[in-house]
Amino acid sequence: MLIFWGLTRAPINEEFIISPIIYFIAVFIVMFIAYFYSKKIFKDYQDKSVFMASALVGNTGNLGIPLGIALFGVASVPYTSILNIANIFFIYIFSVYFFAGDKFKFIDALKEIFKIPAIHTAIIAIGFNYYGFELNEDFDKFFTMGAYAAIVMQLVIFGTFMSQVKIRSANWKLSLNISLFKHIILPIVGLYVILYFKVDPFVGAIIFLELIVPLAVNNVNLSALYNCKPIDTTFSVLVSSAVFVGFMYLYILIINSFFGL
Repeated sequence: MLIFWGLTRAPINEEFIISPIIYFIAVFIVMFIAYFYSKKIFKDYQDKSVFMASALVGNTGNLGIPLGIALFGVASVPYTSILNIANIFFIYIFSVYFFAGDKFKFIDALKEIFKIPAIHTAIIAIGFNYYGFELNEDFDKFFTMGAYAAIVMQLVIFGTFMSQVKIRSANWKLSLNISLFKHIILPIVGLYVILYFKVDPFVGAIIFLELIVPLAVNNVNLSALYNCKPIDTTFSVLVSSAVFVGFMYLYILIINSFFGL
């Protein structure tokens, strides 16, 4: 419901199409770096899996869309929504592949993407938008209520795993390395890619925002599903959220300096 609501806020334009391409370029460049980095840093196979699956996956939906509204207004929603779809593609292809390890082949992960309701919804919403249809006021409220209900359920799942985290025995090495890539390396690479494409500053700022949001709670769902250190993954989400708050002022300065917003 959140995706359909977001993708029907404004007409499709060139920036709407190119924004997920820029997002993917930045993510795949850093994923390439992370792959070789993980081989040198982590000896445990599951630590490598959690690192590769989580380090580049941000909370572009539950946090990215509301934060975009708070910083840039409702005009940001179409862009944050399409970037959320790009993030979903990455999660259900690459993150599933890394979390599942030997249990899953890459081609199977690729097939899984077509089973996700969010992808079907995105296709319908883009078609709905392209042909100029509009939601009436009652349906708009209906989709908004459904979207917020989904966010609450995600937070309940996250809280269930968070209650099992023990700070003293937590995997700090994994969590801090994930935050290093998520909140320092990915934003730096992303900023260069955004500036290289010379997109509209408003759109560039939104793409940068979606690259810096902390880890997605969906990481916890997948790590639990494939039994790949869900407690360590939950702790990594907590550390990432704390780092994001600490870096928020710096991120805003970067947005103001490079995008003039």
